[in-house]
Amino acid sequence: MQVISTNLGTSTTFLWNGKEEQTGIFKKPVSQALFLNTNDVSNDIVIDRVHHAGINKACYLFASDNYPYWKELYPELDWDWGMFGENLTIEGLDESTMRVGNIYKLGTALVQVSQPREPCYKLGIRFGTQDVLRQFIDHNKPGTYVRILEEGEVKTGDRLELVEQSENTLTTQQFYELMFMREKPKELLALFMSNPSVPKYKKERFKKFL
Repeated sequence: MQVISTNLGTSTTFLWNGKEEQTGIFKKPVSQALFLNTNDVSNDIVIDRVHHAGINKACYLFASDNYPYWKELYPELDWDWGMFGENLTIEGLDESTMRVGNIYKLGTALVQVSQPREPCYKLGIRFGTQDVLRQFIDHNKPGTYVRILEEGEVKTGDRLELVEQSENTLTTQQFYELMFMREKPKELLALFMSNPSVPKYKKERFKKFL
């Protein structure tokens, strides 16, 4: 897996339900390396720190391999890397095989897979339609957030190299699917609850399904 693009956002103002709001989802490729901090990416814009950034969502990775699918759905958009609000566009990232808890070397940083991205209305703002939310869920390729175990720099061309594979086999894709299932399969739910890398607040929300 290789870094295709490093992306940073700027603050963008938009109208939502008659009120002005801001978002940092409008990210663009940059030529410089990104510095991954424990809680966020240096020089990136994070407006809503309740739902973005922090230890479990310090940096967002999305697969370049998914872009052709979305370009076909939205050919009218002005396409570039960073369209999904990702800090790092990664070639070869596969949520169906990437386990939650996997540890990777990324540039000079050490990162750990924490949770998939859940789409919100701001992705709809980015794409010009809220229809993209259901399409994003159905496509089942959400990308992943990572924790920063060791801070460091990452640049275009760096590789995402597996250092330690989680013994718990829950994949990022299974995590994502579980969130949207009305009926939670017991075996998958047990795998989810027993994974030490799944954020605690997520486990708390899923206790009612046990």
